[in-house]
Amino acid sequence: MEKDLTLVIMAAGMGSRFGGLKQIEPVGPGGEFIIDYSIYDAIQSGFTKIVFIIKKENYEIFKDTVGKRIESHIKVEYVFQEMDDLPEGYTLPKDRVRPWGTSHAILSARNVVDGNFGVINSDDFYGKESFVVLANHLRGARDGEFGLVGYECANTLAKSGAVKRGVCDIENGSLLKIVESKCEIVNGKIVATPLSGDESFEVSRNQLVSMNMFGFTLKLFKYLELKFPEFLEKNKDNIQECEYLIPQSIYEGIVEKEWSVNVLPTTAKWYGITYKEDKEGVVEAIEQKISRGEYPKELWN
Repeated sequence: MEKDLTLVIMAAGMGSRFGGLKQIEPVGPGGEFIIDYSIYDAIQSGFTKIVFIIKKENYEIFKDTVGKRIESHIKVEYVFQEMDDLPEGYTLPKDRVRPWGTSHAILSARNVVDGNFGVINSDDFYGKESFVVLANHLRGARDGEFGLVGYECANTLAKSGAVKRGVCDIENGSLLKIVESKCEIVNGKIVATPLSGDESFEVSRNQLVSMNMFGFTLKLFKYLELKFPEFLEKNKDNIQECEYLIPQSIYEGIVEKEWSVNVLPTTAKWYGITYKEDKEGVVEAIEQKISRGEYPKELWN
């Protein structure tokens, strides 16, 4: 039986700066959300299954909105990022309220993915070219051959303020590490300020950055399961706030030579609603794409 080419969509987070669930904010002429356009592009690029990672309390609203629109077009699964989904011998710490992070979110899909898979955020508009690049990589990837779609930094900036981007350190087309940073234009230059507290640095317009668009093989799940107890032990003194994050997991796997990560360049322009003021620009960009024939006016009809 042929395995599905699966797209895992991380949709468990709340858009705190925007003031609600960004992934259900209409941006298309028929009430489509950003996530609708990602799924449409994924289908056009050859993906055959969608897995939504959501909070259990959001299940009905997802199924009644996105789900009912796409379930006749592609296979769909829903999985929940549960706070108490922990390794054997561990219990949920008292008063812990925040999710365990993106590595934990991806791990929650381990029982519904049977082959190579992509991962994206629910509230980023990635562009069809990026899905084509990702799908092509996944079709030929052997176990441990990961991919990261790299965007030119200038194509990912928001007009309304600083945005978090993963600045990629690359050697011969392979990822060495991701420097999670806040990026913004200062005096006409793009400045990246690492979230680690390290000194800010200037980046070029075409510096490749990560937008959390990854390609993985099943090896990732085994690694994340194995390393989760180590993460919890290491962070015993910060157990209320620590997060098990995919950029760090990827970096550790590179250092340990568990896998290689091929950076897949794209010239696509990112769109998203980081701040409430960004919505108008996203709506306008989609209208222009529709007028050029890149999308039908009614996406799912």
